[in-house]
Amino acid sequence: MDQANREFIQGIIDNGRDLTLATIRSDGYPQATTVSYANDGMTIYVTIGKESQKAHNIRYCEKVSLTINAEYTDWNHIKGLSMGATARILEKPDEIERASTCMFKRFPQMAEWSQENDTSDLVMLEIMPKVISVLDYEKGFGHTELVTM
Repeated sequence: MDQANREFIQGIIDNGRDLTLATIRSDGYPQATTVSYANDGMTIYVTIGKESQKAHNIRYCEKVSLTINAEYTDWNHIKGLSMGATARILEKPDEIERASTCMFKRFPQMAEWSQENDTSDLVMLEIMPKVISVLDYEKGFGHTELVTM
């Protein structure tokens, strides 16, 4: 991946508000859900319910897709990412601590919320991009470039 694509991708990940995560259900249908996230470089972290449909789907199949879009004023300025990735539920305490630190940094209110609420029914996901489609309509309507990690 060239430096320009790396900076573009990192900028979208760093500044995105939410992402839409698509997981694969055991019946083969995809399920897309909007979730908040934090990141450490290109590694993305998401907190979900331990027994949520997303968690069941990821236990069934680690392959996921996601999109992150930058805010835009009109179609000529659409910028975003569409990724093929793998997701796993973190289990090791040091991995959970690293992910939690990223989440607390991005969402400071989460630290207070987690002290006041039972978090035993939550798990942390680590999402690792494998293939990224870079969308930049400023280079032309529908312009995409495929980047492999």
